[in-house]
Amino acid sequence: MEFTAKEIANILNGNIEGDPNTKVNDFSKIEEGKEGTISFIANPKYTKYLKTSKASIILVNKDFNTNDAIQSTLIKVDNAYESFAKLLSFVDTHKITETGISKTASVSEGVKTGKNVYIGDYVFIGKNTIIEDNVKILPHCYIGDNVTIKEGTILYADVKLYHGCQIGAKCIFHAGIVIGSDGFGFAPQSNNNYQKIPQVGSVIIEDNVEIGSNTCIDRATIGSTIIRKGVKLDNLIQIAHNVEIGENTVIAAQTGIAGSTKIGRDCMLGGQVGIVGHLRIGNHVRIAAQSGITSNIKDGEIVQGAPAFDFGKYQKSYVLFRKLPELYKKINELEDHIKKLSNNQ
Repeated sequence: MEFTAKEIANILNGNIEGDPNTKVNDFSKIEEGKEGTISFIANPKYTKYLKTSKASIILVNKDFNTNDAIQSTLIKVDNAYESFAKLLSFVDTHKITETGISKTASVSEGVKTGKNVYIGDYVFIGKNTIIEDNVKILPHCYIGDNVTIKEGTILYADVKLYHGCQIGAKCIFHAGIVIGSDGFGFAPQSNNNYQKIPQVGSVIIEDNVEIGSNTCIDRATIGSTIIRKGVKLDNLIQIAHNVEIGENTVIAAQTGIAGSTKIGRDCMLGGQVGIVGHLRIGNHVRIAAQSGITSNIKDGEIVQGAPAFDFGKYQKSYVLFRKLPELYKKINELEDHIKKLSNNQ
């Protein structure tokens, strides 16, 4: 790619301060900026690099002002971070442009494919599956019977979709994902064995969902496990049977959600969060990393800890927790002092 500052400003609806003909052909961090690259400043703590960065173009917020002499051309935008992300998407060089079906792919009877579909080497597609326009399925993927994959979705290598899954439009599934495997359902028996409970439900994933590598989403026992539109899941997440995740919720890596829990829309879950089953998590909830959730959470709450409780109270409690050795020592000293006073009476 090669763009001028003027072209970038037009893409991002920004204002130029400097030479509109400045050219760039790559991206860089502000602290590692090199000539011919574009960078950005969204966090004020990185402003100190502005004078020393050699990036040819730097995106900044429109309210950014400085009296320092700057060699770089600035483009002022409403939100530098969002604009940089938009530019990255615009020039993404990893888009899959291939079309057609590989000779080594195995496509079963009754499969329907749309226009501009790509099915890579050693892909298996089961009976009566529907693959809509512009879907890209990379090598070694497995697609079971009666699956639907809607327009523009991308499956990277080794994705596994079990039978009956429904996948929305413009989703991105990264390598190693397993969707639709059996939920963890076993009934204890009198002889201390466990009887498997058949998992006869499905998984429904709506539009514009992105799922990170090696994440697993179990099929429902009855009904459906549902991932609503706009959800973003990180790598290494476990979502159990009959879970429902609301629109535009984001979940970081190594989180585990037990069966039949319902999570609302616009929530944010940090890494390594654990949520027990059959809970109701409200809308706009924030859960800090490594928290353990054992009870329902109301709309808009921010929680932390294991078991989790109000974030502000947790922070205050943690300050006291760190002082426990000192407090314990003081208590012992006070007890000794009280004993001495008692003995002297």
